[in-house]
Amino acid sequence: MSGEFPPLLAIVGPTAVGKTALSIVLAQTLGGEIVSADSRQVYKGMDIGTAKPSPAELAAVRHHLIDIVDPGEEFSLALYLDLAHAAIADIRARGHLPMVVGGTGQYAAALLEGWKVPHVPPQLELRAALEREAEQRGVQTLYERLQHIDPAAAALIQPANVRRIIRALEVYEVTGRPFSAQREKEPPPWRILTLWLDLQREELYARIDARVDAMIAAGLVKEVRSLLQRGYDWSLPALSSLGYREFEPYFAGRAALEECIQRLKFNTHAFARRQGAWFRRLPGLHRLYAGPSVAVQARELVQRELLGNA
Repeated sequence: MSGEFPPLLAIVGPTAVGKTALSIVLAQTLGGEIVSADSRQVYKGMDIGTAKPSPAELAAVRHHLIDIVDPGEEFSLALYLDLAHAAIADIRARGHLPMVVGGTGQYAAALLEGWKVPHVPPQLELRAALEREAEQRGVQTLYERLQHIDPAAAALIQPANVRRIIRALEVYEVTGRPFSAQREKEPPPWRILTLWLDLQREELYARIDARVDAMIAAGLVKEVRSLLQRGYDWSLPALSSLGYREFEPYFAGRAALEECIQRLKFNTHAFARRQGAWFRRLPGLHRLYAGPSVAVQARELVQRELLGNA
């Protein structure tokens, strides 16, 4: 991409790999501001289970797209893109470096690849009917339907991801066009450098397990209980996400707490394995080992490849 385009730094990687810590260091060094690419950190009151930056980290560097909607509110990829583009323009207008940081691969890919996502409002009756069908006949039935009408979209969706399957079917029913056909791309107006932080699998799993234990110690179960007491339901996208849904059996009296904690660790391992499928497609990609020297390596790489400094 031509050097006339303004620079944008992206930092991605699996959960617990150390993206937040690195982003804070680089933002302070390079005059950056952080635009979150995390689909769950948008929700207010969901701090521990989403591993939001700490109050000190939020105070150290300006962050965007964190704590912007209530857990019961609708939030979509199209809305995320609108808000992210606005945040990046605002950061640029103030002479700072935009830094897109997060582990939601779809959000990062959509922003950095220039997806044009259809703005189709939620169709509540249709969505409810599809949810009932998934419960009665199994999500595989809906997934097979999506494979028939939109194989390109189905190829990008996990067969068990009922919410994304329903959304793709919803868009097709409303517009009469496959969801994938409406997701056109237009090269984004930035010069992009993407840092993909990674670790050996066993090392990453150890970090994940330690993070889950720290979340429990910090009051994750109390946070989940508070959300339920405020009237938020397990069927909401917020509470059905990783880090929260694992505790439904505990609150229903069907499982011991330790079982749910182990399930959360197992599910997070599986999630981390899948995240790389999104990251390897991103533009300007450099993969870095997230070891002790990663901050020095990353800073040198950004200055050389993105900012033009020797």
